[in-house]
Amino acid sequence: MLPGFHITLGFTVFYLCLIVLIPLSALVFKTFTMTWEHFWVSVTAPRVMASYRLTFGASLIAAMVNAVFGLLVAWVLVRYKFPGKRIVDALVDLPFALPTAVAGISLTALLAGNGWIGQLLEPHGIKLAFTPAGIVIALIFIGLPFVVRTVQPVLEDAEKELEEAATSLGATRLQTFTKVIFPSIAPALLTGFAMAFARAIGEYGSVIFIAGNMPMISEITPLIIIGKLEQYDYTGATAVALVMLVLSFILLLVINGLQAWQRKRAGA
Repeated sequence: MLPGFHITLGFTVFYLCLIVLIPLSALVFKTFTMTWEHFWVSVTAPRVMASYRLTFGASLIAAMVNAVFGLLVAWVLVRYKFPGKRIVDALVDLPFALPTAVAGISLTALLAGNGWIGQLLEPHGIKLAFTPAGIVIALIFIGLPFVVRTVQPVLEDAEKELEEAATSLGATRLQTFTKVIFPSIAPALLTGFAMAFARAIGEYGSVIFIAGNMPMISEITPLIIIGKLEQYDYTGATAVALVMLVLSFILLLVINGLQAWQRKRAGA
């Protein structure tokens, strides 16, 4: 055992409790002050249920899109050399550095009916801003770096000798990717998917500008929580937040289980 283990472990547990467990426990205890009937009415109101469907549905779609195109971007950055590669690599981190509100305003300016892209699409009946489609686009924008930066180092460390051996044995490029490369990067890809999904569920700043925030249509759950807080309905806000917390925890638990299963399968 390394020297100082007990001190560092104690500090880690204390810091984890201070930053994570205490705020979450306060959320739970505040919700317990409600009666079961009040809690059930607060979390199952039609407007709240519509926000659940939109938030989790849009987050899932965005995370799935990012899993596909994030893998593609990581593959291009690792396997190919081309002019401007460093610029493209730096642009991947732009959603990390850009304030979410700025991202939302920029996307709205591009996709609105009078925007550069929106004015070309709306004459054909395609409306992106102030619709659920606009929410998905915003969530794709903020979630892409999580997949790219998770998969990229795994691709860089992949053993090219295995690919060469598969090619020498007559495997096609598709077979080499599906049988040799993909199993080794699948856990990292699932991790990036989970991180993008979790980030999208709680996103607020980049979404409220492009969503339109129309009840039952384009209103996300974080906005429901903010609205309840502005109306001094603190117990109602904590009840909805608790449901979001439990659902997010369950989904991440399932994804972590899939990761463990994938690692065990790859090891076997």
